[in-house]
Amino acid sequence: MHSFDALAQQFAAYFNRPHFPQSPPSLYEPAAYILKLGGKRVRPVLCLMGNELFEEIHADAWSAATAVELFHNFTLIHDDIMDKAPLRRGKPTVHGLYGDSTALLAGDVVFVVAYEYLSKLSATNLPKILALFNKTAKEVCEGQQLDMDFEKETAVDFDAYINMITLKTSVVLAASLKMGAMIGGASERNQNLLYEFGKKLGLAFQVQDDYLDAFGDPKKFGKQVGGDIMVNKKTFLLLHTQQVASAAQKAELESLMAGNAPDKVEKVKALYKACGADGWAKELSQQWLTEALQHLDDIAVLSRRKEHLHNLATQLVQREF
Repeated sequence: MHSFDALAQQFAAYFNRPHFPQSPPSLYEPAAYILKLGGKRVRPVLCLMGNELFEEIHADAWSAATAVELFHNFTLIHDDIMDKAPLRRGKPTVHGLYGDSTALLAGDVVFVVAYEYLSKLSATNLPKILALFNKTAKEVCEGQQLDMDFEKETAVDFDAYINMITLKTSVVLAASLKMGAMIGGASERNQNLLYEFGKKLGLAFQVQDDYLDAFGDPKKFGKQVGGDIMVNKKTFLLLHTQQVASAAQKAELESLMAGNAPDKVEKVKALYKACGADGWAKELSQQWLTEALQHLDDIAVLSRRKEHLHNLATQLVQREF
């Protein structure tokens, strides 16, 4: 059994190869550029860990993991266009360097190459992996559209927001794990338990991410603290505050969101604290982590085989950066 870090190193060595033709360079250089920006590679490594939870890592798991990582990068290219984001992992975005039209095409071709890697799967695994991959890809698109829809609304139903986060973020983590479990020969019950573990882990991770954006240490977090507040992004903290705030607090929050005052971030954070959103978010994140770990515990394999996934889940959710 390998730790996340050990598998991440192995996957990086495997993934660090040319994935695209050379011509035309105006298309394939932008596609290769996004991959060079790196990242934690959480999703593909979860695919490998999902396989190794049940059996030694099969060649198919490397192809599936590569497809997952390419799909993730495709979504990043298109998300950055939609968000008009100038930076990705501290570097210029694909559309910022190459223009929107080329970035769209580059994202499309990254998605196509993901399917080329899926096509390498054995005849035994291909149909079921392809079905799950396609279902997940559609759900991510649904989640992104809901996210954009929510931007136009002043208030969003809490359950609708959880559904959006599940579709946009959690299902990819869940599906990555389940693909690995399928390849590892897991029973359907164990596959589904691992999928639910991934879903709850994704929700817990997002709450912690929202919390850190407002209350994290900027030296550790690596991003500008309060970035979500400045652009009025819907977050767990904002939705909870809107739910529990008094009439006066709601009026103050609406006024702050309508403007761009220099002290906007500090004043919104003060409202979050006054409404107990900070402590509530920590509790909610811990609750979902507990539920995720219960699903992991219920999987019918030896406990020692689960240790690395257990440790990873705890580290992802209880991180301070």
